[in-house]
Amino acid sequence: MALMSLEILEQLEAKVQMVVDTVSLLHVEIAELKVKNEILGQESDTVRKSCDVLEQENAHLRTNQNAWQQRICSLLSKIEEIE
Repeated sequence: MALMSLEILEQLEAKVQMVVDTVSLLHVEIAELKVKNEILGQESDTVRKSCDVLEQENAHLRTNQNAWQQRICSLLSKIEEIE
């Protein structure tokens, strides 16, 4: 009977060690994922800022395009008046 109890304790010890090893690996993985998450957050901020800059530039270019279109239409109207 003592032999069975010893075997059961050894099995239990092996299972506990497996759980401890798994938890240790998970802690390492969590630490790595936190670092990756921080990097991705910084990259996301950079992309968001770049997008804002591009949107502003796009709005500026559209305004310039509209101004040029108005000037061209005005010049075409004046040319038609001359003819």
